[in-house]
Amino acid sequence: MLFTSPGSAGELLLSQLTSEVVLLCPQVDMQLLHTSFGRILSAYEIKPALASGTHTDLRDKINLFLSAKRLEGLSEHTLDGYLIELRIFAKDIPKPVSEITTNDIRAYLGRFPHLKISSISRKLSVLKSFFGWLTAEEILPRDPTRKIKPPKKEKRLPKALNIEELEMLREGCRTFRQRALIEVLYATGCRLSEVIGLEKEKIDWQNGTARVVGKGNKEREVYFSFKALYHLKKYLMSRLDNVPALLITERKPYRRLSARAIQREVKIIAEQAGLKKNVHPHILRHTFATLTLNNGADLSAVQALLGHESPATTQIYAQVTEERKREQYKKFLVQ
Repeated sequence: MLFTSPGSAGELLLSQLTSEVVLLCPQVDMQLLHTSFGRILSAYEIKPALASGTHTDLRDKINLFLSAKRLEGLSEHTLDGYLIELRIFAKDIPKPVSEITTNDIRAYLGRFPHLKISSISRKLSVLKSFFGWLTAEEILPRDPTRKIKPPKKEKRLPKALNIEELEMLREGCRTFRQRALIEVLYATGCRLSEVIGLEKEKIDWQNGTARVVGKGNKEREVYFSFKALYHLKKYLMSRLDNVPALLITERKPYRRLSARAIQREVKIIAEQAGLKKNVHPHILRHTFATLTLNNGADLSAVQALLGHESPATTQIYAQVTEERKREQYKKFLVQ
């Protein structure tokens, strides 16, 4: 699929079209739809329309920034996020880049009182990346976002299943594929996108490992428990197809499971198990991290297993562990 227009406007349009159709017809396979639309749109040159009132100078600088970040290897998903945020900013501040001040940016961020702190932080992060790049490239003499401090993050501990809930989820599985899916998500601690990319031939069955490509196009090794390998083999032995993907659809034409299909399947399993929590694929990654740390795993090892670039990200799970320790102390201390 060839989209060469600045800012990957074609990719953004493709994602929006696919999402809209899936909302109207949930039974449609998102990946197949994405491929079909992509084939049609690839014959056209699609240019980003940042906003009718956007200053040409700002629009050009945004396109330059996105092109540079693409060359640095940022994923199309990340670039789409940058484009959306910068398009909103450009519509709100239709000024030449050199005339945008710190107060302009503060006033802009203050126009979203209805948004969560995390959403405001994301907007500021994109703007810091954009203006920081312009300054580093000497397009601007100074960075107007430098003096703006990120808002304090909401201290929300990641939700995880406890051991009992994990067993309930396992018992809620009705098919070989459902059980294999739950075991792979939990045992590997993979992100949803990493699980989607797994292929049968890439699994080292002897050592119980596989290599996945995570954020920033970084590759790492993940591990399968004996339980995960057992249920995976049962699932694969029940298949009669030649599709290389590890997890595929149950109906013909067989194809790789999409993100939406996996999310839907996990919700179905949770309902079958009678779990009241909002169970989604990422909660099994949280569960992997929390239970592993609770069982005495080294923080740096869990960081590597999860593919976290910063130890601070993994430290969130350690806080959960400390909370559990405190509960145990209060419960069992003889006074």
